[in-house]
Amino acid sequence: MPSPQADPTPFPASRRALVYLAACVVLVGLNLRTVFSSFSAILPEITAAAGLPGWAVTVLTTAPVTLLGVFAPFAPRLARRFGAENVLLGAMVVLALGLAARGLPGAGAVPQLLAGTVACGAAIAVGNVLLPSIVKRDFAHRIGLMSGLYTTAICASAALGAGLTYPLFQATGSWRGALAVWAVPAALVAALLVPVALRHRAPGPPPPHTGGPGPWRSPVAWQITLFMVFQAMMSFSVFAWLAPILRDRGIDGAAAGLIVAVSILLQMTGSLVAPVLAARLADQRVLNAAVALMAGGGFVLSIFGPVQLIWVWTGLLGLGQGALTAVALTMIALRTRSSDMAVRLSGMMQGVGYGLGSSGTFLVGQLLHWTGGFAAAGVMFAVVGVLAAVFGWQAGRARLIRE
Repeated sequence: MPSPQADPTPFPASRRALVYLAACVVLVGLNLRTVFSSFSAILPEITAAAGLPGWAVTVLTTAPVTLLGVFAPFAPRLARRFGAENVLLGAMVVLALGLAARGLPGAGAVPQLLAGTVACGAAIAVGNVLLPSIVKRDFAHRIGLMSGLYTTAICASAALGAGLTYPLFQATGSWRGALAVWAVPAALVAALLVPVALRHRAPGPPPPHTGGPGPWRSPVAWQITLFMVFQAMMSFSVFAWLAPILRDRGIDGAAAGLIVAVSILLQMTGSLVAPVLAARLADQRVLNAAVALMAGGGFVLSIFGPVQLIWVWTGLLGLGQGALTAVALTMIALRTRSSDMAVRLSGMMQGVGYGLGSSGTFLVGQLLHWTGGFAAAGVMFAVVGVLAAVFGWQAGRARLIRE
């Protein structure tokens, strides 16, 4: 039987330490999406000022999500070897450096953006995997609440990037400065994590697994993972392409940024309520399918629906997407018995989920290039929403991964 903990460091020693850890978990979440939404918020301005070629735009909108899949499988191993808190601290330092690199002055805009994007993608991948396992380990008595809080913070991160980057660009006249400013909150959270890392001693060499089945052979784990794939296809396409979609429909940059920010703020409502509801239900089949269809429907209507009702369509998208992301991540805690299996499932689910899910942003870019508009992407997301509902229904059945 595998070791019951993914990270053999001791639990927080006091209620005060537990509250501090909870605050750090939420604040980490508040920095995990600005890299996506800040870039897309001023994409036309960056393209014009830096002369970005079409391939660079596609890579810079797709690579961050792809990198989440590439680096996610390494997070469980790093956590077992060095301790989850130490690895999370290192990830936040790398994230701050990557965000700052995107805005450094220099002649080569594309290399700097690419380098910063790679660093951010690696750091966010690790943070994505570790947060659910820390919640499972230290907040088992409050899984619904803590899952809701940190997923809400992730949505808030995207909203801040979408809503504030364009005004920052207008105020400074510099796209570099508007991107680099997001390194500041990441650096502050890294500083707050130092006491957490110091409090938890580094573990020794991890014990070998002794033949217990892993998530890769579990049908339940694969159903959750495929649910995550289609969720990620929609989620990151919202961050990368919703603002350009709105501007393509004749909405100016400031208004488009505001609409996206409000839509993502509504994601916070969905992400706060859905995990608490999921934790109280006997199974989550209806909930998972309903929020998947809501998100897919909102996306399709944002492209095809009357533009006079765009606030309604993007609001529906926001509520559905926030709830969809939150319940997908909550499945990690609800379908596992131990924190060891939780971190292994998280690595599998997010590695495959984000790796394949990044195809959403790529396909939108390619369909735009081939057709000159977003209508084909609207059809694609109608299909994606239905597939997310199908696998969400299967993942929602009340079963645990065998350990």
